[in-house]
Amino acid sequence: MSNIDLIIEERPRDIGDFLVGRLLPFRKKRMVGPFIFIDHMGPTKMGPEHYMDVGQHPHIGLATLTFLLEGEVMHKDSIGTEQKIAPGSVNWMIAGNGVTHTERTPEELRHGSEYMMHGYQIWVALPKDKEDMEPEFHHFDRNDLPRWKDETAEFTLVAGKGYGKESPVPVHSELFMVEIKTQDEYLLHTEGQLFGEIGICVVEGAIQACEHHVEKGNMLVSKLDDACSMTLLPNTHIILFGGQQLPEERFIYWNFVSSSNEKLEEAKERWRKKSFPKVKGDDSYVMMPEAQ
Repeated sequence: MSNIDLIIEERPRDIGDFLVGRLLPFRKKRMVGPFIFIDHMGPTKMGPEHYMDVGQHPHIGLATLTFLLEGEVMHKDSIGTEQKIAPGSVNWMIAGNGVTHTERTPEELRHGSEYMMHGYQIWVALPKDKEDMEPEFHHFDRNDLPRWKDETAEFTLVAGKGYGKESPVPVHSELFMVEIKTQDEYLLHTEGQLFGEIGICVVEGAIQACEHHVEKGNMLVSKLDDACSMTLLPNTHIILFGGQQLPEERFIYWNFVSSSNEKLEEAKERWRKKSFPKVKGDDSYVMMPEAQ
């Protein structure tokens, strides 16, 4: 009997300068634990006339987690943060009652050289009692995160709790995000190590799960909370994520997430009226799509 509920292929989506692969939300699976949105950026070559320039845009009701595998991004937001993120580090922005931010190629990389950009943009829905909290921003370098090895598999706990460890990223619900890289074939068991719904992003290589051979560019969702097992083939890179489901339904429109449709409508009107807080010194404005 298969313990895999869904195998979700990335769906390419053009966002201007990037073709990204949408993994969540999916029509048969809107969330995995509190994770409500995952975009896979790249890998894509950046260079002259093709830099990242995501202008000022808003969020409510969620926390964004930026996790890069290659390249660098400069984050600026309306609470005064200016933080460059590099591969393996974490930018964690809690939008709460409303924040705006930009994501751009750092100035030092805008001098004609080419480089690769590759990573994940992730949204985590906030618990209902935290949806209206004041915005926060936190950055953690790669060496701040718990890292360990089992046989020749390398583990990094990016966020939340798992494998008896806890990431310093200040999450507000029971969740986990674990990066695993293998050199040799490795049998992975999660029982007793992770708790809640489990999603698996295959970044590189392939895994064998029950009768399924699943290669990079796919996401799997386990039928069984807390426990799944799979074989990671040599030179495979995966990300495990998930956790406990939130008790209330979440609604999503553009960059807004909420347990209340009324709050989504309020946020939409605030953005139309340009009454969200602004990123200092930035006059860009990303138009909100009026129909989705």
